[in-house]
Amino acid sequence: MSYGENAADQWRRVGVYVGRVLKGERNLPVEQAARFEFVINVQTARILDLAIPSGLLAIANEVIE
Repeated sequence: MSYGENAADQWRRVGVYVGRVLKGERNLPVEQAARFEFVINVQTARILDLAIPSGLLAIANEVIE
């Protein structure tokens, strides 16, 4: 299982942030992610002999079979 920032959104924000740095801005704020995602890897859970409750599978943004 993984709960964190969407990787594609993170790379987009990095590009904007780097652009601001290259333009010479100073005192840039620390940015927080706007969207998070919950991913469950069922295949790995089976290999580790872990049972994933159906409730968790229902709320996951992505389930890797």
